[in-house]
Amino acid sequence: MKAFIKVMKALSDPNRVKMVKLLQRRELCVCEMREALDLAQSTASKHLRVLEEAGLVTFRKEGLWVNYRPADGRENLYAASMLAHLSDWLETDEAVAALLDRLPDIRRETICGS
Repeated sequence: MKAFIKVMKALSDPNRVKMVKLLQRRELCVCEMREALDLAQSTASKHLRVLEEAGLVTFRKEGLWVNYRPADGRENLYAASMLAHLSDWLETDEAVAALLDRLPDIRRETICGS
């Protein structure tokens, strides 16, 4: 039950749902998330930590960058199920669609420097 509740709580915040939707399109760093959602970097980091603890996202380090992506779901079947459904859900939601339309223009090289 604990794993299920953790996933549901993680997805109870609209910004965290938007983060998952963005990450389903491509890996992103914190600065790109911050830019996309107009959040403070500390807030974006906190949201990503909640998503990671729920088993919804994972990260890999690449030099100075920490790249986030959806988790593979091997550790939490509830997270895997929700990620599978979220890939189809909310595609026509106005806020999500607008965010996904902006995604190609959100590049770490222009936000944070290379």
